[in-house]
Amino acid sequence: MTALRYRISTAALALTVALLPSVAATAPRPPAAARTLQRDAEALRDAGVTGVAVRVDGPRGALTARAGVGDPTTGGPVPVDGYLRLGSTTKTFVATVLLQLVGEGKLSLDATVEEVLPGVVHGAGNDGRAITLRDLLRHTSGLPDYVYDVFPDPGAPTYFAQRWRSYRPAELVALAVRHEPVFPPGKGWAYSNTNYVLAAMVIERVTGRTWEQQVRERILRPLGLRHTDAPGTRSALPGPHARNRQQFTEGGPLFDTTVPYRPFDSGADGSMTGTARELNRFFAALAGGELLEPAQLAEMRAGVPVPSEGEYPKGTRDGLGLFTTPLSCGGSYLGHGGSGFGYVVRAATTEDGRRTVTVSAHSRSADPEATARQEQALRDLVDHALCGRS
Repeated sequence: MTALRYRISTAALALTVALLPSVAATAPRPPAAARTLQRDAEALRDAGVTGVAVRVDGPRGALTARAGVGDPTTGGPVPVDGYLRLGSTTKTFVATVLLQLVGEGKLSLDATVEEVLPGVVHGAGNDGRAITLRDLLRHTSGLPDYVYDVFPDPGAPTYFAQRWRSYRPAELVALAVRHEPVFPPGKGWAYSNTNYVLAAMVIERVTGRTWEQQVRERILRPLGLRHTDAPGTRSALPGPHARNRQQFTEGGPLFDTTVPYRPFDSGADGSMTGTARELNRFFAALAGGELLEPAQLAEMRAGVPVPSEGEYPKGTRDGLGLFTTPLSCGGSYLGHGGSGFGYVVRAATTEDGRRTVTVSAHSRSADPEATARQEQALRDLVDHALCGRS
């Protein structure tokens, strides 16, 4: 009798389910935040980027979005949480290590470059006696940027002819100081990769270990970032990853530039690789006070105004390896961008570290108007993601 009642109940349940409205069987609609994130990723794709990936981490978990293709040749999708070239986002890691050394009493931000690296910065009006470590980290040194020496003739021929060449840090600094300063130290602001080449030399001089070793020991291992690395001159990007494409001349073809340009892709100013998941973890830990003491974190966030052009929205300030940018919903976000041939990465976090976003765009245009549209779409995406806008 019990078995019979069970069979009757099962049949009744099946009949009830069959009679329910069909809408009950459809997949739930994504939340508003996920729809906005996908829409913004597609807007960046529609602005001309071949492939886009976004990851947002917050108190309610993670959201991801993709648009375009990860490999234009095969049409394959952009990988989920694929490996990225982090470009100049590397500078935030380097600044964090140097500030840890300051907190340990091994360095002072007011020390001059000459005091730590005697004889390294001199010539053509450049004077290491007048440049402080604080100047290096916030780009107020006035030092020329060496990148124009290692990529003097913009174009695909230079990229393919020179991409395997390597320079020692001291060689890059020597190239830069052949030129006159952009302005007297502390009297202006100009982004210069030379500053972080020197910052890495300072770290090695003080600790006896390379900046890469210090980043691994002080940041990557404590945070469990097993997929983030400073590969130096190793050219291979771990898989999975999207292919990067660069247009060198307006109206010209897109070239595959997934292989890095070693002259400025192998040092402390831009060589690291990683994933969006781990980059978000790093910025959340940094803003949340896990990596620096309050005094050093305050120094890092204290910035100077930067010009409102290119990737810097109005009101942006540059601290020590960390930019502060106003949010449309009030307050500001902290972060740093990275770019190289064929890619742009933008990582940002709310000031309390509770909400973070990393965007990767896997192509770059030579058309100024297209570049401006893509930059605006990228800014909108970051702002919406951190404001939680729908």
